[in-house]
Amino acid sequence: MPDSAAATSNLGFAILGLLARRACTGYEVAQRMRQPIGYFWTARHSQIYPELNRLDAAGLVEHEVIEGAGPRPTKRYRITDVGRDALAAWVVGDLEPQPVRDLEVLRLWSIWTVEPAAADELVGRLEATHQSVLDRYLDELAEISADPGVDDPSNPLFASRITLEGGIRSRRTAVEWCAWMRAELAAAERRAQTFGRTT
Repeated sequence: MPDSAAATSNLGFAILGLLARRACTGYEVAQRMRQPIGYFWTARHSQIYPELNRLDAAGLVEHEVIEGAGPRPTKRYRITDVGRDALAAWVVGDLEPQPVRDLEVLRLWSIWTVEPAAADELVGRLEATHQSVLDRYLDELAEISADPGVDDPSNPLFASRITLEGGIRSRRTAVEWCAWMRAELAAAERRAQTFGRTT
């Protein structure tokens, strides 16, 4: 990896991945960090512009000033050859261990503390959320599936397709898991009612 990229953060590489697809203004980078990057990586708006400045200073991106509606000049950023090399080296580099912070599972771990109806309502909400995201992923995959670029590993659409497919498989599993949990809760409630009638 080039020396100029050694201190680049994961957010920086996320931005480089966006700019490798097409040149963007800072505003466009912020929008695209919400979707599609937001599906698997999050960043606050306040982090994006300082990171763009760091990438620019490191020579990983460059910018041109274009006319804009705001009081300050608008910059359009593009990845440099050095930035593209750094991105490619990062993609295949060693993966750092990632801390797991899953609020959904953390709540479910203590679901035994609530009434069965409340537990079922919670899992039902989780199921609806996963289904909604699954539907969005399926729609996005359908939008790009006719483009021949989705089968070309050197095309950004190929990467979009395989990451969408990963999201689809993950969300389908989550929907199935929620349905299983609701069935488990219902079965437990039936057992409790049966036990109550026999005492």
